[in-house]
Amino acid sequence: MRFKIVVCALLLFSFTKGFAQPSTISNHNSNSQLKTSLSNYHWKMKMMLPGEGIKHGLHKLPPGDIETLVWNPAKVPGDVYTDLWKVGAIEDPYFGRNSVKAQWVMQYEWWYTVQFKVNQDLSDKVARLDFESIDHEADIWLNGQKIGSHKGSFSSFSFDVTEAIQTNKHWLKATNMLVIRLAPPPQVNASVAGLKTPWFGDYWRDLIPFGITGNIDLVFTGKSRILDVYAKPNVTNEKKASVTFEIEIENTEKIAKEKNITVSFKGQNFDGKEQTISFKQLLQPGKQIIKKNIEVKNPQLWWPWDLGKPNLYEAKVSLDEGKINQDFKEITYGLRRVDMEWNPGFTKDEVSFPRTTLINGKPIFIRSACWGGPPDIFVGRTSEEKYRKLIALAKEANMNNIRIFGWHPPEIPLFYQLCNEQGISVWQDIIPLGTGNIPNDPELLERIYQEGENVIKNRRNNPSIIMMEGGEEMLLRASDAKYANDFLVTLGERYKAQVDLPYVPDSPLTCHVSIEAGYKKKEAVHALGYFYQMGRWLMEDWYKSLDYPIVPELAITSVPNVESLKKFIPENELWPPGPSWGHHWADLDRLRIQNFDAFGDEKKGSLQEFVDATQDAQGIIFQLSIEHFRRNKPRTSGIALCHFITYWPDMKWGMVDNYLKPKRSFDFVKTAYQPVLLNLNFKKRRWLNSETFKGEFWIVNDYYQQYKNCKVSYSVLDDDKNVLKESTFKVNKIEENSSKQFVKLEANVLKNVKKNFYVTMELSDDKGTVLSSNEYMFLIGNQKEASDQFKKMGEKIRERNGIYTYGNYYRFFEKLTGENKQELESKTDVIKTRGFE
Repeated sequence: MRFKIVVCALLLFSFTKGFAQPSTISNHNSNSQLKTSLSNYHWKMKMMLPGEGIKHGLHKLPPGDIETLVWNPAKVPGDVYTDLWKVGAIEDPYFGRNSVKAQWVMQYEWWYTVQFKVNQDLSDKVARLDFESIDHEADIWLNGQKIGSHKGSFSSFSFDVTEAIQTNKHWLKATNMLVIRLAPPPQVNASVAGLKTPWFGDYWRDLIPFGITGNIDLVFTGKSRILDVYAKPNVTNEKKASVTFEIEIENTEKIAKEKNITVSFKGQNFDGKEQTISFKQLLQPGKQIIKKNIEVKNPQLWWPWDLGKPNLYEAKVSLDEGKINQDFKEITYGLRRVDMEWNPGFTKDEVSFPRTTLINGKPIFIRSACWGGPPDIFVGRTSEEKYRKLIALAKEANMNNIRIFGWHPPEIPLFYQLCNEQGISVWQDIIPLGTGNIPNDPELLERIYQEGENVIKNRRNNPSIIMMEGGEEMLLRASDAKYANDFLVTLGERYKAQVDLPYVPDSPLTCHVSIEAGYKKKEAVHALGYFYQMGRWLMEDWYKSLDYPIVPELAITSVPNVESLKKFIPENELWPPGPSWGHHWADLDRLRIQNFDAFGDEKKGSLQEFVDATQDAQGIIFQLSIEHFRRNKPRTSGIALCHFITYWPDMKWGMVDNYLKPKRSFDFVKTAYQPVLLNLNFKKRRWLNSETFKGEFWIVNDYYQQYKNCKVSYSVLDDDKNVLKESTFKVNKIEENSSKQFVKLEANVLKNVKKNFYVTMELSDDKGTVLSSNEYMFLIGNQKEASDQFKKMGEKIRERNGIYTYGNYYRFFEKLTGENKQELESKTDVIKTRGFE
């Protein structure tokens, strides 16, 4: 028995933190909120058939018992699949085709419990449990009392547990048991649109994530408590700004009470004198919002990293009654203003919205990528270190923006914190809306609106968030254009009541349903045609045809590094590609002919050659497309590549793989996204030996800085990198925030080139400092013949697509389809890949 008591004591954790507690005397500068995190590895989990957990009384487990000692260990925040994988109940769902074997998990309910003790005197205090997020449906009990239920995946929520909490000096009577029942996840996305991340699309398989995905905190306050603090910036110019503190307070008593409110703020990442105000406020029973506007002395604005410093402020708000602390809250915020202006060259008959973003009055060209995250779709597999490395890589790639689009969830607080600190802006679809076929159910619609309001309310202090969108290709799939558009318009009105940021209802808004809803033919482009219609155009013929004010998606595919492939593809399927490649969404036909377009060769000699070629092809297409749109500045005002990362180890869009390894394409993007970009415009990539190579030197400058007396040096090289031609020319002036053609290049030097030639170039300033460098590879060949061959390859793809659906990877493996008299007879059969013989 003594052994059991010792073990039980080890399972519990208590409040021993030394901060100013409610109902104690404290001073504003040394104040803190009495909060203890329940997020850790103390949790336990158990599987039950749906409905059976309550029948067996799991919600009434005695708080002091040690029954859950034998349950499976679990972690919060986390997810069900990762907990089961770690305990050995399922095989790694990322490896091979194991995700299919784990589909049984989403048919059960899962019970999570944690024990903790509280031994403080809680007189005159209010206790609540704050939940950052639970995906998706949960019932919650504390010490056998049901404290509430929740549906949704992104919204935070709280429950008052003052009556349910147990506190005592004796450890057993101070022991509390929190029990959470996770229902099986929903199976139809349209019924939870905006309330849960879509689990379909062409880079994931049918395994619906769910779990306790956010932090859980137990918070004690006085009878009045601070629910939210919004620091609303009001920026006139770089020298004049104020901030309006909107403080939401709840008085839990039945009578009005006068309280003291103190607000202070100072620079967080810069030196600045602290400003403080204190005032008395009569608080009525219930919730209310108190507003105080304060002029900021010597304001330091938040800027994206390429326009200035990402200055941040920290604010403290304390609530006291006399000298007795009631509650306290700290926030980080920034001073910045976001405006939009119309893109020059497009008329209002062509576009409905201004698409050029101004930060603090300065237009900025958005160099972005769709995030593609979270870093893991099973959030229990991710870590703070992953987020830090990925945001650092985004900045290294010269990105000044990350787009979170509507196939992916809003991110965790750490993501926005890192973007704030690094000066990377965020283009945010507030909640994931990838379907336009939402049931016309007023109660459901209100839940979606409230989920979106909660998400933006919790994130609006982040200066990095500069744009809001409603849906992602939502109208593209809508059966009722008016209903879907009315929903998106109302959603925007609800968002803008929470925060003053630009809003666009959907993307790209150029499909036939969007036109029916009243939008225009040039709103934006999802530049996906090269991949999905592979073989219709060579890359340069495709991207040169695109002319839009903004590009919310530009997608090209590639394969992860060989080192990474070995982590999720079985050894006997690595080469030639086996069925696990298809399961992880490798489009083996498109990858082959994409290589042909880039190199004149499918590059199938070895695994390493094929992998490198797909990544280089992705990089070449990304680079040339980016440069095309950047030369079109200011007519075009932004690009978002698709994607930056992938949330599991797939073979699709990302330029950084799931194991944080940048692909070779990363360096092409890093080059094309240089704020000062020396680049070459040319008509085609294939040239005959008898032709004179022709191009145009352009310089794009995204900085608000002029450069004078610069020099460009360039070389034309043959297959062996021997110099065929080299020269220099002067650039007298590069204007700030500009895009301009400078000198034409003609080189009649291709006579003896065998297969490839290269053009390298470098831009330096008057002190010899390199401002930009670039390089291009060209092919010796007949452009028309290559185009005709590419189109024939594309026709073969489309013929097979008529037989097999796009998501059916069996089409690459004749033993799986039975074609050409191939039959799958046993697991020992070698499944050969069509096209890789």
